[in-house]
Formats: sequence, structure tokens, C-alpha cells
Amino acid sequence: MRPLLASLPLLALLGGCSYLPNWAQLPSVTGDKVLGLVTPYRVEVVQGNVLTKEMVARVKPGMNKAQVRDLLGSPLLTDIFHESRWDYPFTINRQGATPQKRLVIAEFDGDRLKTLTVPDDLPTENEFVAAVNTFKPNRKQPKLELTEAERTALPPPKRSADAAPTAAAEGPAPGRTYPPLDAAPAKAGS
Repeated sequence: MRPLLASLPLLALLGGCSYLPNWAQLPSVTGDKVLGLVTPYRVEVVQGNVLTKEMVARVKPGMNKAQVRDLLGSPLLTDIFHESRWDYPFTINRQGATPQKRLVIAEFDGDRLKTLTVPDDLPTENEFVAAVNTFKPNRKQPKLELTEAERTALPPPKRSADAAPTAAAEGPAPGRTYPPLDAAPAKAGS
């Protein structure tokens, strides 16, 4: 009787396995959902230099390396065997946004910029922000500034005659005296 009672929990566990779905038909972990039930958190990976059309438009052939570095930032890749080439790769994988991958190449002749190779899909600053902004507020954004017409319509501030004077107008608190700031410090021992 004891062996039969001891095997009952084991039989219940095995019977519960018959209710699990067919594992071969479920999508893998690399899909959008794990086991078709749970969407895993994906780490946001941003690598490289964010370059926009506005930034690249300021760079002109003939600029020296320091000027290009000031405008585009330090290159992510510089090769000791190809010192005349700087690579500015950029990749971003963000949940809820389409992955982006770009490469801007600056080639130099000595210390001067010879060519700047820019991909066709390089976004403007506003396009880039819109592409990576996965936060979509469902409410109207609050108004942060008044228009000029609204400012002129405001009533002027009221000044009351019995307003308390400010502390600066009264001077220091009674009973306190302060030495002048230009006085020489007293010598020790005198």
C-alpha cells in the first residue's frame, strides 16, 4: 500500500504533462514571443556616432582632421594601417522601432578631407528623433509658453503700499556687525 501512495504524486505530475501544448509547434525564443505567450524584454543596443544630414552638411572637402572631428565627433573606427580613413558606423536596435544601420566614411589626403561618403538614408535630426521615439503620448502635450497676444492681455501685477520691505533694504539683522571685506586679517600674536 505504501508504494502505491508514494507513486500517486508522480502519476499526478505525469498526468499534468499531457495538458502542455505541443512544443514543436510553438515559436522559438528568437521570435517575437517565447512559447507564444510572453514577449521578452530586449536590451536596447546603440553603437556608434549619430550623424544627421545637418551635421554632414557642415563638413566640406579641404577641412583638416581637427575640424572634421569637431563637427562629426571622434570616429568609432580608425585603422593604423589606413590612417587616411575614418569610419563612423551607427546601429540601433530598439524595441518597438525599426533597426537602423548606417556607415559614414571620411577619407583624408594627408591632414585634409578628400571625400565624405554618406548613405542615402541618412536622416535629418527631426526624422531621427521620430524614428527612435517609441513613446507615443495619448494626451495632448501641455502648452509651455504664452503667445505675445496672451502676454499683453495679462493684468499688470498689483503693488500694495503695505508690502513688507525686503531684507536688503533693512540692512543686516540688529545686533550683528560684519568686518569690511577689504580689511587685512589680524596677525597671530598681535
